[in-house]
Amino acid sequence: MASVPTVTLDDIRAARETIGELIRPTPLEFSRAVSEKVGTDVYLKCENLQRAGSFKIRGAYTRLARLSEEEKERGVVAASAGNHAQGVALAATTLGIKSKVYMPVGAAMPKLNATRAYGAEIEQVGATLDEAIVEARAYAEQTGAVFISPFDHADIVAGQGTCGLEILEQCPDVGTVVVSLGGGGLLAGIATAVKAQRPEVMVIGVQAEQAAAYPMSLAAGRPIPAEKMATMADGIAVGRPGDVPFEIVRRLVDRVDTVSEASLSRAMLMLLEHSKLVVEPAGAAGVALLNESADRSWNGPIVVVLSGGNIDPLLMLRVIRHGMVAAGRYLQFRAVMPDRPGSLARLIADCAAADANVVEVEHTRHDANLLIDEVDILVQLETKGPQHCQDVLTALRSKGYRLKFT
Repeated sequence: MASVPTVTLDDIRAARETIGELIRPTPLEFSRAVSEKVGTDVYLKCENLQRAGSFKIRGAYTRLARLSEEEKERGVVAASAGNHAQGVALAATTLGIKSKVYMPVGAAMPKLNATRAYGAEIEQVGATLDEAIVEARAYAEQTGAVFISPFDHADIVAGQGTCGLEILEQCPDVGTVVVSLGGGGLLAGIATAVKAQRPEVMVIGVQAEQAAAYPMSLAAGRPIPAEKMATMADGIAVGRPGDVPFEIVRRLVDRVDTVSEASLSRAMLMLLEHSKLVVEPAGAAGVALLNESADRSWNGPIVVVLSGGNIDPLLMLRVIRHGMVAAGRYLQFRAVMPDRPGSLARLIADCAAADANVVEVEHTRHDANLLIDEVDILVQLETKGPQHCQDVLTALRSKGYRLKFT
């Protein structure tokens, strides 16, 4: 592999001077719920509360502020699923630079609207971030605009690394730092800042298992595109690691793990319920890992970076529902019963007697699999957890209900 630029602690400290007062240090909040799960103190680094809703403004402003006057005159172009778009738009407007952003067709509406409100021109292309990057680079070649990578530039990595400086200042005795991972800019920056001052600290990256290019790339020793990209965590759905962050991650990061979609949902629900924090799927990846690895021995205290909080409310509703199902808080079944007056009322009463809350009921009489005097009732219940689900099913079966699951 050709030599690529690296980033030093001095570069990150200089980036902090560059971003000045535009970027506010984000809170570090203790999480009792996660701490109890893993058996050591866990703190949440709340980049979801950063300006523009994520850490991305750190790198974007650093990169744009260091452009020459001639480059600023040409304007900038970027590609993003949302968070980098907002960071570039806000930074460009603050610095008086014209900006254009290419976003995937499926980008969340709140991210589109926010990017536009920050002053960028938007064009939607392709289904993935990688397709949008191709279009943005083509636009840069055609017009002379400066392409602002979401992660693959030393200035971007240095800017993101300022988060690592804050972590060591806010939690000087930190033992492990857990960071969500897409292209690698945030993880590379934090690893550089932390390892340069506290080399014994464990630094762990986390990817969604349905969009995980880093594990196989690290095994191969070079960036390799992921074969599949199917995750709700659009903020870390990056097909190929960046050359600059990959080299840093390869040298400094102790481990890269992956988490399931169900774990992401449970983590988001947990953060909402217990910490009162709205976090997007990508931002919850670190908490998802801790939840999945509660039986692992951890070097504490642990700092988990919540990388962003920009989530479509409609997706949030689906994720909450999905998270409740994954956590055993929803129970869905079908009951085949005699089609007689009072049958439905009796079923609902029996569910209530088992202390389960009825969320939805669907009553079907016309089905080829039913006898002429039968009815199929789909019931969705809210429960207190997996054991309560089993208790409800036991109680209903004891009353003679024929239950089916779909």
